[in-house]
Amino acid sequence: MLSVLRDRTYRRLFSAQVVALIGTGLLTVALGLLAFDLAGSNAGAVMGTALTIKMLAYVGFAPVINALVARLPKKPVLIAADLVRAAMALCLPFITEAWQIYVVIFLLQSASATFTPAFQSLIPTVLKKERDYTHALSLSRLAYDMEALVSPAAAALLLTLVSYNNLFLGTVFGFLFSATMVAATTLPKTADDIGTSGSLWHRTTLGARIFWKNRRLRSLLALNLVVAAPTALVLVNSVVYVRDVLHRPATDLALALACFGVGSMIVAITAPRVLERFGDRAVMLTGAALIPVALAGAAAVTFLATPESGLWWLLGLWFLLGASNSTILTPSSRLLRDASTEATRPYVFTAQFSLSHACYIIAYPLAGWLGAAAGLGWAAAALTILAILGSAGAFLSWPRQDLTPVGEPVTKEPNVEQPTEQPVP
Repeated sequence: MLSVLRDRTYRRLFSAQVVALIGTGLLTVALGLLAFDLAGSNAGAVMGTALTIKMLAYVGFAPVINALVARLPKKPVLIAADLVRAAMALCLPFITEAWQIYVVIFLLQSASATFTPAFQSLIPTVLKKERDYTHALSLSRLAYDMEALVSPAAAALLLTLVSYNNLFLGTVFGFLFSATMVAATTLPKTADDIGTSGSLWHRTTLGARIFWKNRRLRSLLALNLVVAAPTALVLVNSVVYVRDVLHRPATDLALALACFGVGSMIVAITAPRVLERFGDRAVMLTGAALIPVALAGAAAVTFLATPESGLWWLLGLWFLLGASNSTILTPSSRLLRDASTEATRPYVFTAQFSLSHACYIIAYPLAGWLGAAAGLGWAAAALTILAILGSAGAFLSWPRQDLTPVGEPVTKEPNVEQPTEQPVP
């Protein structure tokens, strides 16, 4: 897997991704502490609003921003997005009102909505071999999982030495390092550097239209809903399971979250070999079948578990949810690459970025608001139903007789539009 780091261009881009992710993790911790300083017991409402703004920026603005910058070279776009993110993070220590958090978060996350799809769509151009690209996806999944484990630990250590405002400086450093690495890298010239035709509306909606007209991507759209359900349950309600349902100490919360991350990491490490043997469909749909079962188990834990036995059930279920999520998330970019040409790739990756985050706008309220109003068991049951619906959609959309070879573009289906065509009225 690490052999792909021998490629100098990818090595620098991966380093930029890892450091920026750690900086983003520090931002999450520091932002929560800032919200508490400003709003006290209403900090949850402030954070909830900030996260909603983040998702709206991802869902509503990512396709528009990508369409606006589509004719620009990748390097200045990535550097500019990193610099905007660094500038916004630098503003956070000086905030004195909650509304200022919302403005800064909106601008920061809009820049992230510009950077992330452009960055992800660049990797298939750098690593053209199937095996190398699959290894890069595994490394990327590992980077996200390690960030979830390392950033909170690093933040806890730093908070023993400095105030939380200094954590924002770590975020600034992460984004500036990312910009520096991109600036120092010679990026391959892509079709988007030459320019694309079509109206702004045509380019904004192009990715979504390709999604709808491609069988594999329609399945991926349903799988995004499957992934959102356990992620929301784990991130929103793990603390409730540990502290309120099982009456366990706070240290067990870290253990539960670690099990979710370890399950995901194990799958990411083994993904290249497993995908080579079984293919994308078998691996991803296996995860889609397991997630509803594990979520139903989480609902059962709510009603049946004891403080002693329940913890082990919880840890096992969280491990299974993390592993199942990774079976879907790790190979997903292979589908995006195979379903796009070099010219349409940024639009397809942006559509996935936007549509996948739209699923969280459904899952987060089910996990949080329904859990608070009706109880954790009902929230887990609702998320189970959500995952079942997504899983059914994925199985129906991705036919068993999918004979398209891995690595062969599948966008050559009838009526799939390319950016050189005339805009749809």
